[in-house]
Amino acid sequence: MQAAIETHALTKRYGPRPVVRDLTFAVEPGEVYALIGPNGAGKTTVIRLVSGLAFPSSGTVLMLGHDPHETPTIRRRLGAVVEAPAAFYPYLTGRSNLLLHARLAGGVATSRVREVLDQVELGHAADRKVGVYSLGMRQRLGVAAALLTRPEVLILDEPASGMDPLSLHLVHRVLRDAASSGTAVLLSTHHLDEVVAYCSHVGILEEGVLIDEVDLRDRGARMRAMVDDVQNARLTLAAQPWVREVFVRGRDVVFTLDESAAIDRVGRCLAAAGVALRELGDDSFDLRSYYRERVEAQRARRTSVEGRPGAVAAVSVADAPTGADA
Repeated sequence: MQAAIETHALTKRYGPRPVVRDLTFAVEPGEVYALIGPNGAGKTTVIRLVSGLAFPSSGTVLMLGHDPHETPTIRRRLGAVVEAPAAFYPYLTGRSNLLLHARLAGGVATSRVREVLDQVELGHAADRKVGVYSLGMRQRLGVAAALLTRPEVLILDEPASGMDPLSLHLVHRVLRDAASSGTAVLLSTHHLDEVVAYCSHVGILEEGVLIDEVDLRDRGARMRAMVDDVQNARLTLAAQPWVREVFVRGRDVVFTLDESAAIDRVGRCLAAAGVALRELGDDSFDLRSYYRERVEAQRARRTSVEGRPGAVAAVSVADAPTGADA
């Protein structure tokens, strides 16, 4: 199978400073690949390079087997939201903005605009001006715009920025649905605890270097939910036929899903029971701890090679973005 996205020794410099160095990775059709790393690790630069919005200093990028710069028409098969939600006119409605995007994309049926609005659950707000949308709603509208043409490749830079937990799970479901139809999804994110719930692969970046890749597909189906009412959540989940082994651990409810697809139902059934879901993640694999270990080890090796004395700085990852990466 041909990779939908493929890079080989990809490097980007701004002046003498390398922001991305010798990056090689691939995303196959049907995969959801997340780039994670500290602010300044180079995630947004990688997204821009792969999207064809920036030129590499050296190395190659292939999208569906083509260089996006040498074959610009290949971008018609791409849907993307890079650095910020798509440019929307605040004085137009969400529907009107998408109709404009549809015309610019070469003509998309009006029915498809309705479909993507419903997919991101903005149908009720379709005729409101975008100027009154919250940041999370604008993010969801950006995802809807990226989905308009049923792209074969979907690239999103921090799609979860400004979203509440239920909106997060909605976008996760949309990305999984896109992947299940064969779309290759590449995204950057800071939401490490959420990644294991909907991504198939993770690449860890540190100072522009891909220091590790993790295949999450065989990590198990035991989940951990942080909620405001653990007993109500426990009883609610225990009553579901697709949930087993439910127990409370501190402020979390831990449970096992009989089928991976059932994760889509967790947020909805808790919300119906009046339970506020704060966080949902995989309990079998602690990506946050693994991430810290790998980044700290990389920094320790770099300190040793460069001969700088002193301790390695501790790694921290914000649960919400704090700015664009280099």
